[in-house]
Amino acid sequence: MSIVLKSPRQVERIAGAGRVVAEALELAGSMTAPGVTTGEIDEAVEELIRSRGGIPTFKGYKLASVKMPYPASICASVNEEVVHGIPGGRLLEEGQILSVDVGVTLDGYIGDAARTFGVGEVAPEAQRLIDATRGCLAEAVAQVMPDNPLVEVSRAIQTHAEERGYSVVRDLVGHGVGEKMHEEPQIPNYVSVSGGSGVVLKPGMVLAIEPMVNLGGCEVRWLEDGWTVVTRDGSLSAHFENTIAVTEEGGRILTETQDG
Repeated sequence: MSIVLKSPRQVERIAGAGRVVAEALELAGSMTAPGVTTGEIDEAVEELIRSRGGIPTFKGYKLASVKMPYPASICASVNEEVVHGIPGGRLLEEGQILSVDVGVTLDGYIGDAARTFGVGEVAPEAQRLIDATRGCLAEAVAQVMPDNPLVEVSRAIQTHAEERGYSVVRDLVGHGVGEKMHEEPQIPNYVSVSGGSGVVLKPGMVLAIEPMVNLGGCEVRWLEDGWTVVTRDGSLSAHFENTIAVTEEGGRILTETQDG
């Protein structure tokens, strides 16, 4: 495993991309309403990213296992869609939940974050799932400090979710991020039987931590498009993510606007 430590200058460049990501997510959240299409949100976000001098990192992204490069600027995942939902003509409906994931490349460095929004008024169980997943991310960030084992980040996510009766997705993980979208280390949202990778957090690591939490079971499946991941039992799923730098003082969230 080769983990790239970033210099303070590189961290600031990632933070520059991260601020555009945060703006994009604020825009996506403001547009999330009944009658809006996921494609309309995608178009608006791409326009914003490019107006800031950035490039939508996801658009055209390739995986060896998928024939089609990712065709959009955001991932827009509705209800049982966990991640990588492809935006298009789908109309959002009252009571749904929408997870939006955004990546921005700016000056050669990448920021990556996600939020889950309610569409209009959502059921209490959906809101509790959203709140719990947001809480998982907060608990994970609190564990980002020098010399702390990375497994404690995973443990914080799993504990917060399972204590509230939810399950964490095990087939998808967080990751390092920087000049590449996916760098080492991998960051599971649960503690494996082996106890973790043995990675210890060091200043200069930059991590995309992303709890994916299901109302039902943890099992998922991929749809025929090769990208969209859904819960196997059809239950709701929520997704929150931030790009975090490990500093001497602890975790610094890089995917925030200047106002925080």
